[in-house]
Amino acid sequence: MAAPTPVEKVSAANPASDVEASAPVVLTAADLRRVCQAGLAEIHGQTVADIQIDGLEGRIVNASWRAPVDGGRRRAQCRVEGDLVTWKPVGATDPGQDRWMNHAGDPVTRFVLYGERVTINQTLPGGITAMETASAATKREAE
Repeated sequence: MAAPTPVEKVSAANPASDVEASAPVVLTAADLRRVCQAGLAEIHGQTVADIQIDGLEGRIVNASWRAPVDGGRRRAQCRVEGDLVTWKPVGATDPGQDRWMNHAGDPVTRFVLYGERVTINQTLPGGITAMETASAATKREAE
């Protein structure tokens, strides 16, 4: 039998309770932007204000931020599946890195949306967790 993936491990450790809704919530476009902005900020060690939302393609959010090392721009795409935030780099120097970060060995990022607050919980492959709550709404890009 294959070893469980990080997503399976986290899901097994956090079973749904009777009080939680069993059906996934469909996010509005504005909430999708906010969740991805907060998730990418936590994943990449940035502030929420540093992550710029560049657009929305269906249910995929395009985002960018100032690269801390060389001052250029880093770009990523983000999507939400249930309570999971998944992302992929865009324009990486190694094309093999342009993949969705949801494979075994990748961190697992979950969110909880409560009003204007977005709480991001990230579980690293070794089981270490980090949590961050963001309250700022994203700036709306021209639609």
